[in-house]
Amino acid sequence: MDTIASLFSFITTPVSWVIVQFHKLYGALFGDDTGWAWGLSIVSLVVLIRICLIPLFVKQIKSTRNMQVLQPKMKAIQERYKNDKQRQSEEMMKLYKETGTNPLSSCLPILAQSPFFFALYHVLSSIASGKTIGVIDQPLLDSARQAHIFGAPLAAKFMDSEEKVAALGASLTDVRVVTAIMIVMMSASQFFTQRQLMTKNVDLTVKTPYMQQQKMLMYIFPVIFAVMGINFPVGVLVYWLTTNVWTMGQQMYVINQNPTPGSKAQDQYLGRVLKSVTSHGQVRGRTRRNTVKRIVAKGPDRNDIERKFITGLAKLGLAAQEDGTVAKSEAAVVEAEGGAAHKRQQPKRQTKAKRQTAATHPGAAKDSGSAGPEAKTSLEKRDAPQDDQPSTAGKPTASGSSRQAKSGQRKGPQRPKHPSKK
Repeated sequence: MDTIASLFSFITTPVSWVIVQFHKLYGALFGDDTGWAWGLSIVSLVVLIRICLIPLFVKQIKSTRNMQVLQPKMKAIQERYKNDKQRQSEEMMKLYKETGTNPLSSCLPILAQSPFFFALYHVLSSIASGKTIGVIDQPLLDSARQAHIFGAPLAAKFMDSEEKVAALGASLTDVRVVTAIMIVMMSASQFFTQRQLMTKNVDLTVKTPYMQQQKMLMYIFPVIFAVMGINFPVGVLVYWLTTNVWTMGQQMYVINQNPTPGSKAQDQYLGRVLKSVTSHGQVRGRTRRNTVKRIVAKGPDRNDIERKFITGLAKLGLAAQEDGTVAKSEAAVVEAEGGAAHKRQQPKRQTKAKRQTAATHPGAAKDSGSAGPEAKTSLEKRDAPQDDQPSTAGKPTASGSSRQAKSGQRKGPQRPKHPSKK
């Protein structure tokens, strides 16, 4: 880790300068040598970096959603050119270019943070070794070495020896308890962030290998953080825990305000919008109006959740407009009041088997509930000329019996059964 951190030594001076400036502010409130002053300086460094990375976070969201949409097409390309890897790569790049998708955009925030992370690690390692670095001179170095967070020095690690911890003015038990709690919190926040992304903000109608990969990462990342965390100084754990909490809060905001189409979060979001429209009679807020505007622009390409939202507006007698607002609609009012229910219902077309059954056995069709127009017509045609037929009393029937035919059977001479059916 020290070797990797040394590669980013060029950025240690800016990082140390930012920490010192925040330390001056918090030192005036809590004292220069306190853990609060140095700890809050590291937290403020994280907040400043993450604010600067918000544009990259937006690109990450768009890239992740585009990758989810493209998964079926990517799978089709892989199956079609599974024996030609070069052609497969060319078709993939062509697909990315046509859709404006960059697979690396989903990793941009992490890659952009890496230099600051390793620079901070290098700074804290130098503090633990008693070496000045960047703009941290000897007085600031002595102040940082005396700073403790719940009894653990900023530069102490979980795997440090008892002598090294004692040199920083702390006990090994305090260091290991504090670092263990922070490692657990860091891993738990990472797991919860990935879990809420998979359970709420994924299009459930698309089942792709990408979803399985994300589900695996949900369990792998916390383990990686737990293993690496035992080699991080307390100050770095503060940095990483803060950035995880920031990511979790940022993710929750995105899920609540701009969910992925077709996801569970979108169903909940549109439910809140519909409830607000029911209460106020209009779409309140620019973000919600933009959402309704996008749904209207989709037209017949809307998913089931969006169609459910449009139907909910129709039941209220409202129709979504192209500018994202809602307006009264006479057609929606009639439909909501059930006016369409009074229209003439066209009979359903019966299958060929049912039509044949109704023609040969009208009674059986009636007993089975098939009292449709065809069965009724068949009965009328057969019952109407019954009085005009000549009487067949006294004449033997084909079966030798003079009793009348049973209900549902054709009267008069019947065709003898085949010997195999007797």
